[in-house]
Amino acid sequence: MPTQRPFGRSGLTVGPIGYGVAALGNLYRPLPDDVWPECVPAAWKAGIRYFDTAPHYGLGVSEERLGEALRDLPRDEYVLSTKVGRVLEPNPDYRPGDTDIANLFDVPSTRRRRLDYSRDGILRSVEDSLVRLGVDHIDVLFVHDPDQFEREALDGAFPALEELRSQGVIRSYGAGMNQSAMLTRFIQQTDLDIVMCAGRYTLLDGAAEADLLPVAAERGVTVAVASVFNSGILATERPIEGATFNYSAASPELVARVNRIADVAAGYGVTVPQLAVQFPLRHPAVSTVVLGADSAAQIERNATLGSPEVPEALWAELEAEGLVAAVGA
Repeated sequence: MPTQRPFGRSGLTVGPIGYGVAALGNLYRPLPDDVWPECVPAAWKAGIRYFDTAPHYGLGVSEERLGEALRDLPRDEYVLSTKVGRVLEPNPDYRPGDTDIANLFDVPSTRRRRLDYSRDGILRSVEDSLVRLGVDHIDVLFVHDPDQFEREALDGAFPALEELRSQGVIRSYGAGMNQSAMLTRFIQQTDLDIVMCAGRYTLLDGAAEADLLPVAAERGVTVAVASVFNSGILATERPIEGATFNYSAASPELVARVNRIADVAAGYGVTVPQLAVQFPLRHPAVSTVVLGADSAAQIERNATLGSPEVPEALWAELEAEGLVAAVGA
């Protein structure tokens, strides 16, 4: 498995594992002040050089903390991506003690999000992100979850991103979504060169194999895959009690399938999380897998999942039993 792969068409490269820093925005719970500052240094020490964030994550807190953590690191040695589509504004209704936990982030709701996929919204979002991150350029910008705003993204966001790329403000652009169908259409209708697909190309969900990945390969677009653990069921060596799949309770049939995968993998000394990370990396269109983490220990564990390489004989056995799909099938 190559240690570096092309990421887009602008000369960027990434390793097999990137760090998605939503947790730095206090996803689900506040990260203590002696915990979050250790996360990025742990990723750096483990060899991770790709970091992904978004204004959405903690109402800008994730970008601010990531920027602080990267400040003393050489800018030309890492790849940084953030997202557009949600502009942050002061929240006039804020009252002391109010938080953003309804949107899953436990931060004071002193700001609010405004969905905006227009040209002006994209340019403002980029300017604000540059300030929060404390950098003079962003490598990759993704249009963030434009599920109900496909036309607005095509008419406003993507032309603005093309403009920014032509000006050298960014190196590459694309879209990040939890579906593959719209990402496929974006590839066909724009000149984006990277997409981030969450949860749709995993051991248990191969939806992207039917549409996104063939079109990406044909158009020379690279894919970052996120949510490879499908919200939890693939994050442990065996499904734990109450395991979730796509943020809902996993069915007994799915739990049984993962347990059988674990049985087969055990014979090769391989774990389910290793399989979950390495499965998408087998596809030539996939450049990297983006993993979240909320502690240095979790980052250190995640960084080990890309190696050693899973034996081809194990993949063949899993495919023969119909437990995972063959690449390109």
